[in-house]
Amino acid sequence: MNEKDLEEKSSTQIILEAVHDLHDQEQVVTRETLAAILPQLTIGKIDDRLSYLIDTNQISRVQRGVYVPVFKHPPSREMCKYILNDGTVKIEIGTQVITLTPKEARSLGNLMVAEAMQFSNIEMGHNMALIQQEVIGEVRNIKREVKKLAQIEKQGNLSL
Repeated sequence: MNEKDLEEKSSTQIILEAVHDLHDQEQVVTRETLAAILPQLTIGKIDDRLSYLIDTNQISRVQRGVYVPVFKHPPSREMCKYILNDGTVKIEIGTQVITLTPKEARSLGNLMVAEAMQFSNIEMGHNMALIQQEVIGEVRNIKREVKKLAQIEKQGNLSL
C-alpha cells in the first residue's frame, strides 16, 4: 500500500483489506502479523478495529488471536430441474434457464459431484447429531434405572 492509499482509507478498511490479503496468501492472520505489515497502526488501534470487524460480522475469530474474513454470498435463488422426453435437461435458477443436452447434463453432474458429496456429508452429520442426542438420552435413562435397581438391591440386602 502506498502513502496516498493509506491517507484515503480508514483504519478499519486498511485492516480489513490486510486480513483479506493475508488470508488469500494462506497466511495466518493475527494482530502481530497485522502490526508487522501495518507499522503505521498501533496494536491498540489494530485490536480495536479487529473487535469492530468481528462485531460487524466482517471477520471471524477461528481461535484465540487468529482471524479470517467472513465471505458473504447473496441469498440463494429458487432452483428447478426439468427432464424432457428427449433427454434434454432444463435447469432453472432464479430467472435464468439453462438448456443442456443429455451429454452436457452428465458432464455437469460430474463437475458437481464434490458439492453433492459435501451436501450428503453435511446432512449425514446433522442426522448423526440427532441420533447421538437420542442415544445419550436413552443411556441416561438406563443409568438412572440401574442406579435405582442397585439401591433397591442394596436396601434389600441390608434388611436381611
